[in-house]
Amino acid sequence: MIYSLLKMIHVSSIILSYLLFLLRGIWMMRDSANLRQRWVKILPHVVDTILLTSAVALAFAVQQNPLSDSWLSAKVIGLLLYISLGMVAMRFGKTRKIRIIAWIAAQCVFLYIVLVALTKSPVLNIF
Repeated sequence: MIYSLLKMIHVSSIILSYLLFLLRGIWMMRDSANLRQRWVKILPHVVDTILLTSAVALAFAVQQNPLSDSWLSAKVIGLLLYISLGMVAMRFGKTRKIRIIAWIAAQCVFLYIVLVALTKSPVLNIF
């Protein structure tokens, strides 16, 4: 039962985190004043904290170790890349073009992370 609850929290926070990132990216491309709202600066951090906490709790619950499970290692590395690209897209990109390219690349990395989670394999057989 605890596993099911943790998984529901984790998946829900993934969806919410992604939707917030998607929305913020659209606002960034439109140079919207919405990006400067207080809740837009706070809520993603709260959601991502819940996401990461639930991920660690799930790993403990099912006794998985990213150092010994290659698919979990791939997710962690993908997450670090996703976070880095998100930081470039939302904060550190020097030009609008760089921010948009980083935002699109982050979408691709997010898709990879989801596919790894679904297949439990770090290597995706696309063909």
